[in-house]
Amino acid sequence: SYGQTYKFSTSGFSVLEKNEKGKWGKWSDLDLVNILVTLDTDKNRIVVYSQAIQLFEIVDYYPLEENENDAVYAFTCKDNNGEDCTLSIITRKKQGNRKQLYINYDDRIFLYNIFNYKS
Repeated sequence: SYGQTYKFSTSGFSVLEKNEKGKWGKWSDLDLVNILVTLDTDKNRIVVYSQAIQLFEIVDYYPLEENENDAVYAFTCKDNNGEDCTLSIITRKKQGNRKQLYINYDDRIFLYNIFNYKS
């Protein structure tokens, strides 16, 4: 079997953080960002080509989770700092199959609105 590389472009970015008491705050305002994201199953990595390139080594692949609203591909990863996180690519079925990338850490979540890259 062979892997594949999937390319996405981002259209928006938001972040959610826990406060000092460990409670989740509010999502930040959506920033319009156009950056490339690649999922390379050959090299077991996801790369977000932001100003500081974010490299996520895929440690584990989860099976597709699907319900009537969403289809979720999730990955356990280590980032370039060796920190554990979970990345999820979610397709919102009832929102015109809109896609989102979530990067989940214990104390913060990054959200990118993504769409299939057209070269």
